[in-house]
Amino acid sequence: MNTHVKIVKIPTLKKKIRALRRKNLKVAFTNGCFDILHLGHVRYLKEAKRTADVLVVGLNSDRSIRKIKGPKRPIVDERSRAEVLAALTCVDYVVLFHDQTPLKLIEAVKPDVLIKGADWKGKGAVGSECVRSYGGRVKFIKYVKGCSSTGIINRILKSA
Repeated sequence: MNTHVKIVKIPTLKKKIRALRRKNLKVAFTNGCFDILHLGHVRYLKEAKRTADVLVVGLNSDRSIRKIKGPKRPIVDERSRAEVLAALTCVDYVVLFHDQTPLKLIEAVKPDVLIKGADWKGKGAVGSECVRSYGGRVKFIKYVKGCSSTGIINRILKSA
């Protein structure tokens, strides 16, 4: 599949999800910045895909990341990050969002499974109440130690 076909806007995604649900396919959703794609991301996304038939990734826009992580981030622009994610076989759709949290996107997608990193367990993961309210489930995936974009950036800065 052409990677650009996998990068969609919310109205298109909603139509695609309606069609998938008519086929009784289950939809999983996760989100993140995915600023510098690394092994932790890949393992996480592969595990997320195992929870459902279709994996939707909500991708923080550049503007959203700047609000969360400050003016020096992201390192990689949103279009490039979206294309790299879309190239992964475990990712079925990528959709950008501009808010600091993906709540509005989760409410629009209404995933059967909301995927979060295990570091969110017990912390009130954004969207978990929404997903559970209609019978969906929340799955926490183990964090890969030593794998973070921030850690990679800091190692690069220290070695420069």
